[in-house]
This record gives sequence, C-alpha cells and structure tokens, in this order.
Amino acid sequence: MEDVPQPASDPYQPGDDVQVYVSETDPDSEHHGKEGTITDVLQDTLGDETGRELDSYSYRIETDGEEIDVWFRHRDLVPVSQ
Repeated sequence: MEDVPQPASDPYQPGDDVQVYVSETDPDSEHHGKEGTITDVLQDTLGDETGRELDSYSYRIETDGEEIDVWFRHRDLVPVSQ
C-alpha cells in the first residue's frame, strides 16, 4: 500500500514549509510535488458547511522565490519532513 502523506492536524502558519499534494485530475495538478513556504492564510466558512474545521483554510505558497497564483486548500498541502 502506498504511504500517502497526510495534511497537518492544525492550520498551517506563514513560514511553514509544505508540499503540494493533489491528484492528477485536480485543475492545479501541474503544481503537484512542489515544495514551498506558506505566505498567506485565508479563512472562510467552508468548514462550517462540511463539518471539518480545516476545510475553512486556504493558503498561498512561495516556491523558488515566486508566489504561486493559486489558493490551495488545507487538504492539498502536506508538511515537508524535516
């Protein structure tokens, strides 16, 4: 069985190092596997609708000195192993 990385159990903070982990069918799949640093955090009400608090968080990340022009949901990012 493949060891699938899991998102963090708490919201990410600016400065956290993460890796984009999305499926091949995701519209942002071109970014799969990229590692970067959280630059911005947005919170909305999606978690209220789904019952999963972390669904409310979206993030922008910077990779190789450039911010990716995509908001990633919490489930799309996994912590980079230290």
